[in-house]
Amino acid sequence: MKNKVMSVLGVLVVLAMVLSACAPKAVETPGYPAAQPTAAVAAPTAYPVAEVITIRVATDATWPPFEIVDETTKEIVGYDIDLFNAIGEIAGLKIEFVNSPFDSLLSGIATCQFDAAISAITITEDRAKEMLFSDPYINAGQIVVVKTSNTVVKSKDDLVGLEVGAQLGTTGEIEAKAIANTTVKPYDTVDLAFLDLQNGQIDAVIADYPTAFGFILKSPDKIKAVGDVFTDESYGIAVCKTKPEIVTRINAALKQLVEEGKLVELEAKWLSGQ
Repeated sequence: MKNKVMSVLGVLVVLAMVLSACAPKAVETPGYPAAQPTAAVAAPTAYPVAEVITIRVATDATWPPFEIVDETTKEIVGYDIDLFNAIGEIAGLKIEFVNSPFDSLLSGIATCQFDAAISAITITEDRAKEMLFSDPYINAGQIVVVKTSNTVVKSKDDLVGLEVGAQLGTTGEIEAKAIANTTVKPYDTVDLAFLDLQNGQIDAVIADYPTAFGFILKSPDKIKAVGDVFTDESYGIAVCKTKPEIVTRINAALKQLVEEGKLVELEAKWLSGQ
């Protein structure tokens, strides 16, 4: 199912959010930048106080506009963070965010080192074998990004024989490897891939459209998206497989937030480019 690049906001089928809480704290992953969580919010009220639970939530804060460390406040901010905070406030979830590299995040949630994870995580059949997922909250397929001066690459079909960057362990890397005769360069964080693209070290980057859109907004004079969104994917909140009760709370809160129009507000705040 293909979606035109210029209609990205129509592609974003908002459908979820995650946590908020009383005085959450950030946890540092060795070798990875620590960050402070967003400001504490009022205690959750949707559940009796006795039923409020504390959960550790992993996120890779290198994915603007979904999660990133604010350079001034050192807090983790973004669409996903606001979403999970809103869910937590409704669902009686007290949040402890953990900043973790994406591949470690996936393995950590699969082995239940974390209770949940939110980080623009695409729901896939393989991942669903190792973790639970909430209802989807955004439809976000893959897109090709090149330098603005590139007039040769107009879609993924033009990447044959070129060097393409993608973040390690993501569906972007999977799609890049599926293109015949293409050299794929994996990156620990997606921002490094876009930096190399701008510096002419690689020919293109394949990434989730909303994530790519965030980087394009920051450097519209240097990079651009080309072609159509060429996959049909949805983001979901990952949860430890032994804790289905957390999924139940998240989905109930997500449904309420959708009905209240909260996801539309978040789209306007983080994904409109304004």
